[in-house]
Parts: sequence; C-alpha cells; structure tokens
Amino acid sequence: MFNIHSKTFDVGNGQQVTIETGKLARQADGSALVKCGNTILHATVVSSKESKPDQDFFPLSVDFREKFSSNGRIPGSFQRREARITDPEILVSRLVDRAIRPLFPDGYMNETQVLISVISLDSETPAEDLAGLAASAAITVSDIPFLEPISEVRVCKINGEYIINPKTSEAVNATLDIMLGATEDNILMVEGESKEVQEDELIEAILAGHQAIKEHCRQQKALALEMGVVKREFSAPQLPADLVERVKNACLKGIEEVATTPLGKHERRDRLKAVKATFLDSISEEETATFDYKSFEQIYDNLEWETIRSVVLEKRVRLDGRKLDEIRPLEMEVDYLPSPHGSALFTRGETQSLTTVTLGSKQDEKLEDKATGVEFQKFLLHYNFPPFCTGEIKPQRGPSRREIGHANLALRALKNMLPPNSDNPYTIRVVSDIMESNGSSSMATVCAGSLALMDAGIQTKKHVSGIAMGMISAGDKHAILSDILGDEDHLGDMDFKVTGTRDGITACQMDIKVDGLSMDIMREALAQAKRGRMHILDHMERCIQAPRPELKPHTPRAHVMDIDKEFIGAVIGPGGKVIQGLQAETDTEISIEEIKEEGIGRIIILSNNKENMDAAIRKIKGIVAVPTVGDTYDSVVKSIVEYGAFVEFLPGKEGLLHISEIAYKRINSMQDVLKEGEHIEVKIIGIDPKNGKFKLSHKALLPKPEKPENPQKD
Repeated sequence: MFNIHSKTFDVGNGQQVTIETGKLARQADGSALVKCGNTILHATVVSSKESKPDQDFFPLSVDFREKFSSNGRIPGSFQRREARITDPEILVSRLVDRAIRPLFPDGYMNETQVLISVISLDSETPAEDLAGLAASAAITVSDIPFLEPISEVRVCKINGEYIINPKTSEAVNATLDIMLGATEDNILMVEGESKEVQEDELIEAILAGHQAIKEHCRQQKALALEMGVVKREFSAPQLPADLVERVKNACLKGIEEVATTPLGKHERRDRLKAVKATFLDSISEEETATFDYKSFEQIYDNLEWETIRSVVLEKRVRLDGRKLDEIRPLEMEVDYLPSPHGSALFTRGETQSLTTVTLGSKQDEKLEDKATGVEFQKFLLHYNFPPFCTGEIKPQRGPSRREIGHANLALRALKNMLPPNSDNPYTIRVVSDIMESNGSSSMATVCAGSLALMDAGIQTKKHVSGIAMGMISAGDKHAILSDILGDEDHLGDMDFKVTGTRDGITACQMDIKVDGLSMDIMREALAQAKRGRMHILDHMERCIQAPRPELKPHTPRAHVMDIDKEFIGAVIGPGGKVIQGLQAETDTEISIEEIKEEGIGRIIILSNNKENMDAAIRKIKGIVAVPTVGDTYDSVVKSIVEYGAFVEFLPGKEGLLHISEIAYKRINSMQDVLKEGEHIEVKIIGIDPKNGKFKLSHKALLPKPEKPENPQKD
C-alpha cells in the first residue's frame, strides 16, 4: 500500500539520521520524515498550481510547531491544547524561511506553504537543528520547482572543538553557537551567538558546518533520483525587450543622477519617484489603453537596482555620499527618561532607538511552556517597530515575525555580558522603541540596550555595539559597505550584522545571496565590520564609560538571602500562607527558589523602603533561625492557660512560659500578670530532646532577690 523510500546517513556528529517519504501525508505535494534518535520531524509542502494575479513577491509561509505530545506533555494553557505559534517556534520558522526562499526560481509567485511538526522528541536531540533538513527534503521529493536541496546544522565550539548538532547537555558549555544553512556548494544563512570569539573562529565554524551539510544535500538528491521525481515545468515570465530598452534609455540617466547625489531618505525616494513619473507622463493618451504597466514596474525596479549597484561598484560612491567603510553620525544619551530604571537614546544617521530598562522580581520572569518542559527567562528584550518610524500608516497589531527576530538577535548580543544570576537578583526587561529607521534598527537596539543597562546600574561586563554590513559583487569586483542604509539593504549580495565587545563577537546574522562567495571576502567583510564596531564603541564609552555604581533612587532594592533548603517550606508555609503574610505585612516582594546544586534556598526581597526591607529580613531570619539554650527573645503572648502562657518568640516558633518561670514570687493566677498580645522577654532554658519543645523563662532575666539575713539569737 505504501511506496516508502528512505536514506540513512551521518548527520555530522556520529549520529545517524534517516529521511523517509511515502507513508505520511500523501496528498501533500511533498512530505518527509526526518528521524534522529527519538526525535522525529514531519515536514510537508503544498504549492498552488497557479500564481496569484498581480503578485509582486513570492508568497511563501513557513511554520515550525512543536507537538506537546511529542514529549508526553499536555499544554499548560487554559484550553490544554497548542495555541498560536510561540516566539521560539517563530524564530525556527524564520531560520528555515531564510534558507529555502532563495532556492525557488526567480519569478515563481505561486502561494507555497511549508509546515514542520515535531511529532516525537528526545530532549537531548533538539528538533530545531533538523528543521531545515526536513523542510528541504519535503520540497526536494515534491514536483515543486526548487533549484537544489539545502540543509541546516547547528555548530558549537565546545572545549576547542567544533561539534555538529551537539546534544542539549553538551551545548550549554559552548563558546560559539550558530545555525548554518547552505546548499552543497554555497553558504546561504548564518545566525548565532558567542562568548567574544574572534572572526577566524566564526569562519572555521562555518566551514565545519558546511562539510556536514554537503552530505545532507547529496543524500536528498539521491533520494529524489531514486524516486524519479519530475519537477513541474516553470519558466519566469519574460519582460518585453523593447520596453526594457525604452525604459533604460529614458530613465537611466535620472537614476544615476540620484544615485550619485547625497540625499536624505525621503528626498531620495521622491526624486526616484519623479524619474518614474516623468516616464509615465510621456505615455501618450492613445498608448495608455495598451501600455503594459505591470511589466513597466518590474523593469523600472530592475533598472534602479542594477544602476545603483553599478554606481557603487564602479564609482565607489554610496547613496548618501559616504565612503564604503564610513559610519553615519552618532548621537547618544543616557538617563533620557526620569521614571524608568534605565534609559538611553541612540541615533545613527536616520535610525534611532529609544530604549528602556525595567528591573523586576522573580515573579516577573517569563514562563515558556514548551514540549521539552516549562522554562523561565529572567532577561527579556522586546523590539517595537511602529509605522511612524518610516513615515508610514499601518494598523497596529501584535509584534511581527521580523520584530521577534530582531529582538532575539539583540538579546543574544547582550545576554553574555550580563552579570551571573548569583550576582543579579533582578528580572531584566529591555524595550527598544524605534523612533525612526533607515538601516539596521536591530543594531541600534544592541547599542541602546548596552547603554541603558549601564545607566540602570546593571553591572554588565563590557559595552556591546553592533553594525549592519552589506556587500555588492559582480565578476571580479566587490564593494563592502559599512552601516548600510535601508535602501542599500536589498541591493547587496551579502547582508550581515555583527555585534561584539572590544574583545570579540557576541552575535551575528548573515544572509548570503551570491554563489561561490570566497572565505577571503568574508574575512575582509568581518574585518571591516570589526573596525566599524570599534568606532561605535569609542562613542558609547564617551557617553557612559562603565555601569553606574548605584541603582537609580526609584529602583526597587534587592536583598538576597541564602538559607538551608530544609527551611524553604517553613518560609513558604502551607499554601504559601507564611510568605504571603510576610509580603502583606512588610509591603515587600519576596521570592524563593531552591538552588539544587548548592543545596540551598535563595530568597530575594524587593522593596523601595529600607524599614520594610529590614522588617522582612528580620522576620525571615527569625523563621530560619535555630534557637539554642541561652538565647533571649522578645516574644508575644499567644494564649493563656492555668499553668502558664504560650508565647511566640520567633515567627512560627512557640514555647511554654510556665507560671513558675515568670517571676521569683508566687503567682496565683495568670490573668493577674499577662494578657494575649502582650510582649515579654524570654530566655530559652531548655529544649526537650524527644519532641523539640522549648522551655522558656522570664524569671531567668530578672535580678535574683537577696536572701534575708538570719536573725540574731538572744
């Protein structure tokens, strides 16, 4: 019944991976299973047979989803089912999209959907490392036009070695961690983070990952050949040659003039629109009815793209008049806003980020319910790109995939410069609001985030800056552009972003669009990016040299207490009664967690009021204190009985103050000496070894009365 085909090979780390097709989802255009260990991904692709009318971009959608059942879990949401796509799933979807999108033929405008589902999960074999392979395999075994297979691998540098798709437990020790997408011959995409590695280490990681990917691609080609896959016939629509020549003759000079005249973003666009409008105005009324306006738009866009690229390559002139390696003017300011816990305004040319830092408690950590389990994040970075920052009008909805991707890149750039959790009691939220944009607002977010963290008094290790680079190449010529404009972003054959400190790279993102890019050119580009990063760091250090030694006055102070883990339950109390009561009584925020590897409980108290903080500390110390014989306490009478009073001398700790231990004189009735709620100082005079009950005395703290002298005998 099933016509199953499969290939098994080494994924690149000694583990075997299997691609299988022919059993599941046979009505999809393409379907593939990828198995590695107990992790199994299922990918499908469906592409419309017809293109959308008047479509001017390739309508490709990629969704990566984790089934909770894959790891034997039920979702923790109210409806107990997978809901909207999560941020981590969006990030994986973007990585796959960026690798496969360039491999569909130019001019292919048929709506295409790639779905990747994790249906079985081994927590030591991350599914996201196999997502690109699964998507490519599904497309390769389909009849959908696709230039050649791709794959993606994770490359980590661990103990000096480059490991392909390491186990989850191994990757935590990595100094470099990147995802790499490539065909058998060419690198397509790189994204990842590192702990201040050098440029050559990044190149070495890329080369190591590409070696593994080559085998992935060869196996996909062999599978398609074995199946006898025949691709649909597709040829890109041909533009009318006479119209191409006509537009070139009429518009080339005008475009060249704009491309060689330093202009601002909006003025440049207005001038280019005027070139186009002049041509359209030249069309006679008789020709209007038959004129091919759709082809004209594409022809004009192609001419503009080719002309600006040619100007940069031949004349070494950029759109705004800068040199190829020149950074736009920089302006930066910290403590820009009075009420946030930290803030910075970073402006680079026509790109500007207003970034704030907020410090919160453990209760503010972000909870992520994933198939692998519940995870908490105490460092959050959010990026907002409102329409006004580009002078546009758009509906305000939730964050786009682009915004989520940019935020993640900035987070990865900054996180390794934060102090260790043991020295940082706060949940940190950084928010970058883009005020204007003309080229790499994500890198502006990195710079502004670094400044704002130092302004907030977070003891970051070093400043981190970021720069967006571009590259244009043709034949034996190439031009590497530092700090690219928005208009330059789509011109290049390689767009890449690099962040780092003075001592090394902390994150990177590259999209490479040209075949056969040499490693020498990539090294040159990374070296030029490093010079740009250092230039920006110079300005950032002049703005604020190091983290402020103190938090802002209005920032909640945190006090960290470590207690023996056996007292965690006593501090929390039944149903949280004790800790909730402490917070209400002292007007503080108190959190507690067990640090298993150290065998302790860590308590964090947050308050803006020193007296409240001291009161909370005092009460918690009382709960975790181990009373010993001879200790004295100010106690509160809780109840009165005939033979004495039960008093609370520490929170949750009571003992009997016997009637005979109140005073040296005889007391006939307890009602005559003490009342409930009254304070009385007591001393521990004994602890019953059998039941741990405390014996208390007030009398022991009183001066002993002198004995009367013996009367003289007559």
